[in-house]
Amino acid sequence: MTKTFKRVLAGLLAAPVLALSALVVPIAVPASAACDPTNQTLAGGAACSQPTGTSGSLFGSDSIFTKIVNILLFIIGAVAVIMLIIGGIRYTLSAGKESEVTAAKNTILYAIIGIVVAFLAYAVVNWVLTSLA
Repeated sequence: MTKTFKRVLAGLLAAPVLALSALVVPIAVPASAACDPTNQTLAGGAACSQPTGTSGSLFGSDSIFTKIVNILLFIIGAVAVIMLIIGGIRYTLSAGKESEVTAAKNTILYAIIGIVVAFLAYAVVNWVLTSLA
């Protein structure tokens, strides 16, 4: 019974991971209109490598770093919510066995701590990044 349960949980966890990995795949974007192929300087090459519609700044409200951090914090929060659900399922299936009830309660406790840490990290990182801009 527990091997089947573990396989089902592994399948449920694998599906969101595969779906989120599709968001990380880079998409080809045409080069910027400010690109001058005759400009052989470092700045000219940097202008040619910058795709259109993207932010060139590292910090700020619409920066590359902000987007990466927000995606990572979203994934951390999603994993914490999934662990909260798994802890609830483990608690329901514990059938009153003391060791399993304790393990399920610990899973729920650590998942709640993970959610709180993810929210606080999101707030702190966004505050720091907007103050650096």
